[in-house]
Amino acid sequence: MNILLLGSGGREHALAWKMLQSPLCDTLFVAPGNAGTAGIATNLAINPVDFEAVKTAVLTNNVQLVVVGPEDPLVKGVYDFFKNDEQLAHVPVIGPSQYGAQLEGSKEFAKKFLIKHNIPTAAYDSFTKETVEEGCKFLETLKAPYVLKADGLAAGKGVLILNDLEEAKQELRNMLVDAKFGDASAKVVIEEFLDGIELSVFVLTDGINYKLLPTAKDYKRIGEGDTGLNTGGMGAVSPVPFADAEFMEKIETRIVKPTVNGIKADNIDYKGFVFIGLIKVGNDPFVIEYNVRMGDPETEVVIPRLKSDLVEIFLAMSQQKLNEVAFEIDERSATTVMMVSGGYPEDYEKGKVITGLDAVEGSLVFHAGTTLKDGEVVTAGGRVLAVTSYDNDFKEAIKKSYQNIDKLHFDKMYYRKDIGFDL
Repeated sequence: MNILLLGSGGREHALAWKMLQSPLCDTLFVAPGNAGTAGIATNLAINPVDFEAVKTAVLTNNVQLVVVGPEDPLVKGVYDFFKNDEQLAHVPVIGPSQYGAQLEGSKEFAKKFLIKHNIPTAAYDSFTKETVEEGCKFLETLKAPYVLKADGLAAGKGVLILNDLEEAKQELRNMLVDAKFGDASAKVVIEEFLDGIELSVFVLTDGINYKLLPTAKDYKRIGEGDTGLNTGGMGAVSPVPFADAEFMEKIETRIVKPTVNGIKADNIDYKGFVFIGLIKVGNDPFVIEYNVRMGDPETEVVIPRLKSDLVEIFLAMSQQKLNEVAFEIDERSATTVMMVSGGYPEDYEKGKVITGLDAVEGSLVFHAGTTLKDGEVVTAGGRVLAVTSYDNDFKEAIKKSYQNIDKLHFDKMYYRKDIGFDL
């Protein structure tokens, strides 16, 4: 069958790499893709949120399955676009409906869902420009640090954690009155701070059944020791060593099952990934956030550990038969280290030539922000390459990734040398 994958990052390269291992996949198209996907699939120069262009590509190339990588097309309603179009309605889309995508697209929607279905999460309230002074009074009822979240999508940058009450009030006004994050912060969620260690759990669901993918922990800050500005993610480890059987049982019972049951009870059309951002407080899990797609760079450690046929799994999900497919996970650990452009997550240059890709041995290199120019692979984004390795011990896996990073080069490249430091 012909498959179209929407997106252009490391997550998409990893999904493409995995789907191409399936005997069910004849031709894989990636829109728009990157230099990594160009080497294994057919890239299409299409913006994933240009639904008319996506439709033309599907009809022209006889595409029989669409897999959505990033959140933007889901929040903008690509699933519904297909479902409501006579020519496209027969083509399964892996991802939730626009209504379901609000679990990521609106922090307030997600919070209401969590409270309604009795899923453990931090106490919260939400405010708008009109109620900004009430928000300031609500901050006075909380203990520091103060957590402010832009309600809408802000490319991973809409969350502020502040220790000073007056600064928190000022930032609330900046977000609501001065539109610090544009439309994304027209509404702001304030929630109590939970102190603990974070991890992510990934669930595949067809809206009724579910399968648990491996856990992962990613490292968001640019600097070593988790310092500096937030990024899209600087590396990841799977599985999470502290998530033992007892803790995983709590996650499944208190969070995963109520989430899937809540999706069903609320009649949410959902055939896709649920990424659950968790925090372990003491020995109890709490939900920080939902995403409605796989994370990046977590995909680069989770998907390589899936031994089963991903295309077969996707097709079963589209028919609500996820409970009927084989599902096997590699026991080994996987780690990934992200190589980024100098200056990221602030201003950085593009177009730097990448060398050494042919020299990598014993690791997988997933392209994130790359493109082809005059026959050479060059940088085209802030996060450029993810170097993934396996081993029985995650520390050895990380060592392999760093050994291969030594063979890779582009001008001003940067990476964290301490991925997994806190495990």
